[in-house]
Amino acid sequence: MKTLLILSAIVVIGFIAYSFRTRKPIENQPSIYDTNIRINDLKGQPIDFKKFRGKKLLIVNVASECGFTPQYKELQELHELYKDKVTVIGLPCNQFGNQEPGTPEQIQSFCSLNYGVNFLMTEKIEVKGESMHPLYQWLTEEKNNGLKNSSVKWNFQKYLLDENGRLIDVYYSITKPLSESITKNF
Repeated sequence: MKTLLILSAIVVIGFIAYSFRTRKPIENQPSIYDTNIRINDLKGQPIDFKKFRGKKLLIVNVASECGFTPQYKELQELHELYKDKVTVIGLPCNQFGNQEPGTPEQIQSFCSLNYGVNFLMTEKIEVKGESMHPLYQWLTEEKNNGLKNSSVKWNFQKYLLDENGRLIDVYYSITKPLSESITKNF
């Protein structure tokens, strides 16, 4: 029994230590607003990230033919529930199982008709590899974001940034958009 208590205490202390280890002081982290990252919306119009200052950003690589595609519904709900606190940005990507083969018009139509999506969607980009978009270079490399390295494992991986454009955390595809691990930040 004593051994079990000691092991439990070690696990709890380890978890707490890990939680603090992944968080650096916010004031020391670089901001996405200090970069010159350029990206267009789904209609080809430039997006100015600086207009989102003061709100959190939830950046999600999306695909129309994925097992996680129903998360569009929760992303839209999150957008509606927390629109004063967070901006949802969907970034279509065809790198995982060719699950986003559509044109911009097809992607927009699919998202609108099937899930009522009206949050911001960007042009189709690459989130890994040699042609990785600069936004994902910033999101996935600690030398750029100041918090941690990560790699995009699949569609619907989420990156949450604070009101000052600093990375808060990364959530894998299995984390639903309305999960407490995400919404507790709003």
